[in-house]
Amino acid sequence: MSKPILWIVIPCYNEEQVLPITAPMFLEKIHSLTAQGLVSDKSRVLFVNDGSRDKTWELIQGFAAQDEHYIGISQSRNRGHQNAVLAGLMEALHSDSCDITISIDCDGQDDINAMDEMVKKYLDGAEVVYGVRSKRDTDTFFKRFTAESFYRLMNWMGAEVVFNHADYRLMSRRALQNLESFGEVNLFLRGVVPMIGYKTDKVYYERAERFAGESKYPLKKMLAFAMEGITSLSVKPIRFITSTGFVIFVINLLMLIYSLVRYFMGATIPGWTSLAVSVWAIGGLQLLAIGVVGEYIGKIYLETKHRPKYIVETYLHRDE
Repeated sequence: MSKPILWIVIPCYNEEQVLPITAPMFLEKIHSLTAQGLVSDKSRVLFVNDGSRDKTWELIQGFAAQDEHYIGISQSRNRGHQNAVLAGLMEALHSDSCDITISIDCDGQDDINAMDEMVKKYLDGAEVVYGVRSKRDTDTFFKRFTAESFYRLMNWMGAEVVFNHADYRLMSRRALQNLESFGEVNLFLRGVVPMIGYKTDKVYYERAERFAGESKYPLKKMLAFAMEGITSLSVKPIRFITSTGFVIFVINLLMLIYSLVRYFMGATIPGWTSLAVSVWAIGGLQLLAIGVVGEYIGKIYLETKHRPKYIVETYLHRDE
C-alpha cells in the first residue's frame, strides 16, 4: 500500500503574529510523519488566507518561496472561518494529489502531535478522525461553561455534534467527496461532517494557550456562531414556538373559565397588574417568535440565491 498524501489545511485571518511561530511547526510535522513512514513526502501544508488585512498573505508567499511543502490560496475577501476551512478542503479534493486532509487552526492551541494518532487511525480504516479536547483547563470559567453548554444544547436540538470537538479533524478523500455534495450556503461543518457517516474515530488531546495574537472569536462572534449552528441544523426552535403557543392558548382558556366563574360569583375586581403583565408577556413572546421565524426565512432567502461559499483569488501551488 502506498503512503497517503496528507494536506494540512490551515485557515488564516490576520495571523501575522503567530504564523512565523507555527508555520515551521507544521512543516516539521510533515517531515516527522514522513520519517515515520506514515505519509508521503509529497504531503503539503496549505494555508488559506481568509481576506486578511495584515501581512498574513505576504508571509504565506514567503513560506511558499522557501519550501515546496508550503502552498496557499487567498480568498477574494473575508468569508468566515467555516468557509475558509471548506475552501481549503475542496482545494485539496480537486488537486488530485491528496489522499487525506487534517484541518487545524494556525494559533498553536491544538496539539499538532495528535496528527500522528489521527493518521494511524486512518490507516486502520477510519474515514474521519475527530480531534477532541480532553479538558478545558486553559479556558476561563465563563468560556468553559458557555462552550460546553453550546455542545449540550446542539445535541438536545437534534444536531449530531461531537462534544468538545471544533474543526481539528482528519478526513479521507472519500469523505471529502461526500462533503462536497452538501450544497447549503449556511455551512456548519461541526454538524455537517457527522452526517457523512462512514467509520469515524477520535483522538483526545489537551489544548494550549494561543501562541500569539488575539482570539478571532470574541463573545459576539461566538454567539453568532452558535445561532448559525442551531438554525442550520435544527428546526426545534420553531417547534418550541409552536409548543409554547399551545401552552399559552391552554392557559388563556383556563383564565377565561376562571374569569367567568368569578363574574357569576360577583367577585370581579379590576386586575390592572395581571393584565399589564399578560400584555407584556404575550408581546415579548410574539417578537421572539417573529425573530426566530425571520432567522429561518433569511436563511431560506440566502439558500435560494445559490451564491458561492468562497472565491479563490490567488493560488500558490498550481502549475498553470
